[in-house]
Amino acid sequence: MQRSNRATRGCRVHHFLVNHTTTSWASPANQDKLMNMSAKVTKDAPETAPAPRHIHGALVAIGGAEDKTNEIGILRHVLALSGKPDPVVGVITTASSIPDDVFAAYDAAFRTIGAGEVLDVRVRDRRGANTPQVIEMIERLDVLFISGGDQMRLTHVFGGSDVLDTIRRRHEEEGMVIAGTSAGAACQSATMVYGGAADDSLRKGAVKMSAGFGFMDGVIIDTHFLERGRFSRLMEVGATNPEYLGVGLGEDAAAQFDGDVIRVFGPGHVILVDSADISGSNVYDLAEGEAVAVSGVKMHALVDGYGFSLTDRRVLGPDELEAYSLEPRIAYT
Repeated sequence: MQRSNRATRGCRVHHFLVNHTTTSWASPANQDKLMNMSAKVTKDAPETAPAPRHIHGALVAIGGAEDKTNEIGILRHVLALSGKPDPVVGVITTASSIPDDVFAAYDAAFRTIGAGEVLDVRVRDRRGANTPQVIEMIERLDVLFISGGDQMRLTHVFGGSDVLDTIRRRHEEEGMVIAGTSAGAACQSATMVYGGAADDSLRKGAVKMSAGFGFMDGVIIDTHFLERGRFSRLMEVGATNPEYLGVGLGEDAAAQFDGDVIRVFGPGHVILVDSADISGSNVYDLAEGEAVAVSGVKMHALVDGYGFSLTDRRVLGPDELEAYSLEPRIAYT
């Protein structure tokens, strides 16, 4: 701390001397003297260490049943986000009851589209989530892919583990891409949906929620959204938690979470359920299981090329979304 304060004082002194060397009271001789003093202060001032460079990785949530055998469009996009010519991909199949089959399908798909190596990050219990061997695999990855299955199994196995800590660090500080499908998408938010009947979820307490991995805040993700008719699940979530944006991912559709912008890609739909400005609900007067009334909910159906601003809660068309993409490039050219 003392070193930092001395460096700050040195910078302030240098600023003072430079700003006063041309004042009317300073003779040419005094100006030379002041400039020499300024140079000495600058030379002797300790250099401050540069701040560590953090490169936040891309985060992608997929609604499930993404194409793995034909154009493989969504997985191609995920691979391209790494920025590497031959990225190393790790596949976590913890959520699945048939991990061998699931890994084989993703291994073939990722190799077809240019992965340099595909690692089977096989973790079946909490002991495995704290082993050095698994951590070493995570350290090598450019892309981490989390398969579908049971999201509660994911959070049970990885919650509070050394492996999850390593995943977060590599994603937040070293640019590792994280993508997940179905359960592997639902677990990404700080709060996740893990249950609730699609045909009658608009009842108080019908939707079951738990802590997720916390890769993002302010949203709750539901998957297989259109195919399984899960609209009422996110409406019940919005009635009880209006601050959360509900993100309903259709099959073969994906959302990339890019700072305060959601970018949609893939051939399917992403449905947003925005309850921030609901005008009323009876949910706080109800007993558990009673029917919920809610009004003023906004819904948006987005497709490939569209986006959504989390800052001002509005849809971004393709042209505006492209402008958002250009702004960081312009700033650093």
